Amino acid sequence: MKRQNFKVAAIACKCKDAFENEEEAYDILYQVFTQEKADRSIRAKQNRIRAANFPQKKLLDELVTEALPEQARAKLKELTSLAFIKKGQNIILTGPPGTGKSHMAIGLGMEACLAGYRVFLATVPSFINQLKEHRSERTLRSFELKFEKYDLVILDELGYISFDKEGAELLFSHLSLRAGRKSTIITSNLSFINWQDIFHDSVLTAALTDRLTHRSYVLNMNGNSYRMRETAEWLRSESEQVVQN
Repeated sequence: MKRQNFKVAAIACKCKDAFENEEEAYDILYQVFTQEKADRSIRAKQNRIRAANFPQKKLLDELVTEALPEQARAKLKELTSLAFIKKGQNIILTGPPGTGKSHMAIGLGMEACLAGYRVFLATVPSFINQLKEHRSERTLRSFELKFEKYDLVILDELGYISFDKEGAELLFSHLSLRAGRKSTIITSNLSFINWQDIFHDSVLTAALTDRLTHRSYVLNMNGNSYRMRETAEWLRSESEQVVQN
């Protein structure tokens, strides 16, 4: 704030004649610069959220905490502090569709952006396609340098689509760049024992699992589907309206 005060003083000296007294000039210009600083902070947050490429802007406050699987409920407050980012720890969320994995991952990513962290999000299939494109265009190294510096990387939907050997090796090498230094969140519908089904390489799968789970939060997200629950409630509401009519 000291540097900003010097700027205010310099401008105030140039235009103090436009005000009734010098103190008024300082007060008004200080307010202007303070507001500008606040506006820049808001724009910076908006830019970080935009750059993260969230498919939807889901907030942690929108989670129905009571409906989350037990492990997620137990760890949510701790994860929301974002201490895991400072420590370079990972979060692995595994479980069936509709249990809040993506919502939690995006919500934590949003919180990270608001806290000043740089975030990258992609589904695993689209991320592998990006890596292949960078390799074919000979821009993979520049992407790697950028990728390893993100404070938080979120890779969603591991396991829905299997991939070839090239894709598996690219994913492994890029996650290894961040291991132990920067945080990664991965959501998967498969338990670790079934990851080999999509990597098609037991040695690579074991090595990747070992790197990702070291000092990490591994949460079992088995539970009832949010979407199925909402659908059931909607059908119940519709049937009640029919009866009333």
